[in-house]
Amino acid sequence: MNNITLAPVQTDQPSHLMPVFGRQPISFVRGQGAHLYTADGTEYLDALTGIAVCGLGHSHSAITAAIAEQAATLIHTSNLFEVPWQTAAAQKLAEVAGMEEVFFSNSGAESNEGAIKIARKFGHMQGVASPKIIVADHSFHGRTMATLSATGNKKVQEGFAPLVEGFIRVPFGDVEAIEEAAINHPDIVAILIEPIQGEGGVNTAPQGFSYLEDIRRICNQNNWLMMLDEVQTGNGRTGKYFAYQHTDIIPDVLTTAKGLGNGFPIGAVMTQGRGVGVLTAGNHGSTYSGTALGSRVVYTVIDTIQKENLVENAANMGAYLVDQFTAKLADQNITVRGFGLMVGIELPKACGELVAIARDEHHMIINVTAGSVIRLLPTLNINKDQADQLIERIVKMVKNFLA
Repeated sequence: MNNITLAPVQTDQPSHLMPVFGRQPISFVRGQGAHLYTADGTEYLDALTGIAVCGLGHSHSAITAAIAEQAATLIHTSNLFEVPWQTAAAQKLAEVAGMEEVFFSNSGAESNEGAIKIARKFGHMQGVASPKIIVADHSFHGRTMATLSATGNKKVQEGFAPLVEGFIRVPFGDVEAIEEAAINHPDIVAILIEPIQGEGGVNTAPQGFSYLEDIRRICNQNNWLMMLDEVQTGNGRTGKYFAYQHTDIIPDVLTTAKGLGNGFPIGAVMTQGRGVGVLTAGNHGSTYSGTALGSRVVYTVIDTIQKENLVENAANMGAYLVDQFTAKLADQNITVRGFGLMVGIELPKACGELVAIARDEHHMIINVTAGSVIRLLPTLNINKDQADQLIERIVKMVKNFLA
């Protein structure tokens, strides 16, 4: 704790922050690995990692060193000039993603905005005057106007009409609905889908990842862009670098963010195949796209994931968690699902109150989504001892809650 400067504590002063977040009554002043610490030194096991952001854990030495050195050297020049770290990060990301072109954004929502723009431009290049994009029920693609319009959640959209037009919604996992849409809407040019719906409840399609193979086939048949939102499922989270790599297909457009920067705000939209060359000079941009600092963080995150074999660890530890939860909660009428270290435990009733119970009684940070699903997104480098602690605390909490 020596030489660490903590933010000033506001006690009786009014907050000037917009009240857009439902904050919990706790704050953390430092983190290390899989743990967070309050000002009095109380330790919490972090099974949420900033909502799938800090995959390498908190204060990872390689990321800390890269940020400190680059911040002391050069943070930003703009894309009026070549940015060597941006070029290097793009090459690194393209290699692990199997993609050809990379544009660095500043968030997952911006990445998905980029994908939507690519689809619109692609459609106009094909002579489609009013291009449409298929999206799924219960999806989450962001909170900008276009991405909240694509999102399948009425609560997110409430109060922001008129929404952006051009989206056709189908049930997640329903191949027949996609094929029917293709017949009824000749102006469809793309489909935007999450391999696993994180905010929607860690939902996997009933047919598993073969759903993506069906989508790839339909896109090929109709000359559509296959666009995958891997903002949450990317960067090793599901036991592959990207979730689509559980199959043999490859999308035309791929978006990611969250774990890409391990806490540093950065995202990317990538293209290959039909998506290459759609956006040209003047079509897209961002002042902060791929700064020297952000790009070096991306390069270091990917390099660290590779050197520490964290994708393999995520696959192994994720399978262990699923197996243990399934066995230890077999008599509780629950469903355990997910891939890698993206795990959902669906309870037979609403369980939002478990967030506070986990925090206050078990010193554990979790999330509840879709009303009744405990969502676990621990660090990719979680070890067996930490996994066992997580299992023990979750099992005890769930059994008490359902008793």
